[in-house]
Amino acid sequence: MSKRQGPADSELPIMISPSYPRQPLLEAFGELRADIETLVARVGGVLLRGFDVPSVDDFQQFAAAFGHPLLSYEFASTPRSAVSSGIYTSTEYPAHQHIPLHNEQAYTREWPMKIWFHCVTASPEGGETPIADSRTIYRRMPVEIRERFAPGILYVRNYGDFDMPWQKVFNTEDRAEVEAFCQRAGIRCEWKPDGDLRTTQLCQSIETHPVTGEQVWFNQGHLFHVSNLQPEVRESLEELLDPEDMPRNVFFADGSPIDDAIFDEIRGVLADETVMFPWQAGDVLMLDNMLVAHARTPFKGPRKVVVAMAEGHGNLSND
Repeated sequence: MSKRQGPADSELPIMISPSYPRQPLLEAFGELRADIETLVARVGGVLLRGFDVPSVDDFQQFAAAFGHPLLSYEFASTPRSAVSSGIYTSTEYPAHQHIPLHNEQAYTREWPMKIWFHCVTASPEGGETPIADSRTIYRRMPVEIRERFAPGILYVRNYGDFDMPWQKVFNTEDRAEVEAFCQRAGIRCEWKPDGDLRTTQLCQSIETHPVTGEQVWFNQGHLFHVSNLQPEVRESLEELLDPEDMPRNVFFADGSPIDDAIFDEIRGVLADETVMFPWQAGDVLMLDNMLVAHARTPFKGPRKVVVAMAEGHGNLSND
C-alpha cells in the first residue's frame, strides 16, 4: 500500500482488491465475505480498495449484508449527522483539529463490535483515518498504568455551554427519558440548579474480546481528561469552573485525579502503534472496534467520510 506508515510488525490494514477493475462492491460481497470476516477477526481490519461503490446506499447495503442491523448513535460524545438509516457523518470537528485514537464508544459500557468507514471524497491534504491494534497497545502499556487502570475509570460530563447540550446527546427534550436511559445504562445523572445535566459513569479501561479472549486497551480516558484540551482553553476553563464542573473529565475508579504525566505515557504508546495511509475515493475500511482503534488527522479542502456501526456488545450485565 503506497505511503503506508506504521510499526513494521503491524499487518493493519489488510488490503483486498477487486477481481477486475471497478468491480461493484455489492457484487463482490458473496465471494469476499468469508475472507473479510476471517481477516477482521484475526488482524482487526481490512481495506477494500478499487471497488465501485456508486453511492452511500451501496455502502449501507454492504455493511448491513454482514447480518447485523446497523446501530444508531446514542449517548454521543461528538457531533455527527445522520446521512441515512444507520449511516452517519464522521465526527464533525473543525478540519484543523486532530481527533486522537479511540475505539468507538469505549467511554460507555455498550459499544459496536463492528465499524465501517467509506471515503466518498478524499481530502487533497491530510484527513487520514489512522488506526492501531488495541491488543498491542495493551501489551505495550506500562504495567503500572495497566494495574492502576484495571478497576476502570470514572467519566464525568457536564452538558451545556461548554460542551454538547444534553438534548443533542440523548436525542430528547424529556428529562424523564434521559433519566430512564441513564438508569438502564448504569450512568449516575443529576440535574444542576441551572437546569444543565451532569453524568458520572464508571467504565472499563481494559476489556476482554468476547470472541478471541484477548485483552485490549479499551477506553477514551485520554480524550476526556482535561489534558486533552488546548492549554489556553484548559487554563480559561479551570479559572471559571471547579474540577467536577469541567465539560468533561476522567478520574480513577475511586474518584481521585489522574496526573497529566500518566496520559503523556499513554499517548506515547498510542503514537508508537499508529498506522496511517491516505484515503482514496471509494475506499471502505472495516474494523473490529475492540481490536482496532481509529483517529482522524487534520485536513484541508473537501472531505467526506461516512460511518456505519453494528453488532452491539457491552458489559452492563456485569453489575
